[in-house]
Amino acid sequence: MLQQIFGVMTSFETSAECWAPASRRWFWPAVVAVAFTIAYAPTFITLAQGPWRTEQEGHGPLIIAASAWLAWRSRALIRGVELRPAPLPGWTCLLSGLCLLVLARNQDVWFLEVLSEIPVIAGTVLLLAGWRLLRILAFPIGFLIFSAPAPGWMVDAATIPLKVFISDSVTQLLYTAGYPIAQNGVVILIGPYQLLVQDACSGLNSIFVLSALGVFYVYAFRWDEKIRAFALLLLIIPITVFANFMRVTSLVLIAYYGGVDRMEGPLHDLTGVLLFVVAVVLMFLSDAGLSVLLRIFRGKRA
Repeated sequence: MLQQIFGVMTSFETSAECWAPASRRWFWPAVVAVAFTIAYAPTFITLAQGPWRTEQEGHGPLIIAASAWLAWRSRALIRGVELRPAPLPGWTCLLSGLCLLVLARNQDVWFLEVLSEIPVIAGTVLLLAGWRLLRILAFPIGFLIFSAPAPGWMVDAATIPLKVFISDSVTQLLYTAGYPIAQNGVVILIGPYQLLVQDACSGLNSIFVLSALGVFYVYAFRWDEKIRAFALLLLIIPITVFANFMRVTSLVLIAYYGGVDRMEGPLHDLTGVLLFVVAVVLMFLSDAGLSVLLRIFRGKRA
């Protein structure tokens, strides 16, 4: 009986010795996670009640999930990192991020409030582990910039030129095709109808979302091929603008043949979904085309 009791005690002590280092290793990360949640809970609640419910910024939660997946994908590298904390740059980065958070929250600047996550997380990583771990997590942390609602000045500065460009392009195409069409700024006149190219049809929202998708795809699956990766990144914006051009052209033709009422409601939303599908397909086709071109180029050099 005594042997059994001593055996259980010995087993318990051995288990405690095994778990003690692990518990100490995870103590500070757990504390930091709780502190981060408390600090940014008001930010996420505000975003969930406002921008994340809109078509323009609804991708925010997906960006955070994708960033977490990219960090989890690097877990093998993370386990092998030698911990060498960097207190001075860590505290500098962390305190800078916290100051930015306080100022942005006081002024209701959502973009900077969400953006402050990046220096806060980076500074925490430096304090707990050092530069080697930060290099591994640099992209997942930086990718969070796409979760920040675009600042109003950026949206206003880009929306009007895009709307004018889309309106000009659609009008020129349909005029060349023989349709009775004219244009007045961002108003397209076709047959008896006048159609206003709205902000949602400028393509800016699609550019933000598809840029995030393209950057994610390139890093996750094409980062080892640097030339192909950067070429694909450069093609994202032209692809998005072209897909949006196709959407506006489709809506104008729907209005011309079926009336303005036909282009509202579900059909309008459907063209938005098709825009995204077309842009994604074009991105994959561009990726395949770049692969073929690089293979031909390398074959000629060989």
